[in-house]
Amino acid sequence: MQKKYFRAGILFLVLGVPVFVFLFLKYFGNNKFDLPHYFPELNESGEVKIIDGDTSFVKVPSFKLLDQDSTEVTFSKGQIRVVGFFFSRCGTVCPITNKNLLRVAENFKKNYDLQILSITVDPKFDTPRILNLYAQTFDFSGNNWKFLTGDKKYIYDLCIKGFKLPVSDASEYDPEISNIDQTFIHSDRLLLIDKENHIRGIYEGTNVADIDRLMVEIKVLLK
Repeated sequence: MQKKYFRAGILFLVLGVPVFVFLFLKYFGNNKFDLPHYFPELNESGEVKIIDGDTSFVKVPSFKLLDQDSTEVTFSKGQIRVVGFFFSRCGTVCPITNKNLLRVAENFKKNYDLQILSITVDPKFDTPRILNLYAQTFDFSGNNWKFLTGDKKYIYDLCIKGFKLPVSDASEYDPEISNIDQTFIHSDRLLLIDKENHIRGIYEGTNVADIDRLMVEIKVLLK
């Protein structure tokens, strides 16, 4: 009889304790995993700004650009965004990055809190019509991935000052450049922006492991 109760007790421990731990973590546990903030704000002396004892971090400014349907898209607070820069005639990193972004867009196309923005660095050529044709090559049926264009200086200032990424049109310095992939120099990095417009993640757009990490960290922000 004692052996019977002993075996029952062991069975309870084996089956019951994991369930108890799961329920405890679900209802009483705290998720301590958080994402870092990037680019502390600096004051006029070049020192990090401290507000109420906490470091103040850069916020991406609000802006407006046109998407591939000639619809004005406003970037402001309230949504989580993945942002990258590209141009449609790019034959090197852009096709790989945008193929990876397609996977992200497909995974989150039913989540309206996330928006993916691909901003051209060749807006003179990349009109809404061109971007519309370019977008069609990805055969994507969702609404959460936008290809944006606008005034060139506006976009370049936004890229450098707002998103802290390098961009340049080499033809402005060397008019003899004819290779389009050597003309527009831009970063292949993707940025994850939270609902307060803080930069919370930086990813190599051509790196599959980084794209996997991006998708995990999007879920962290969504929760």
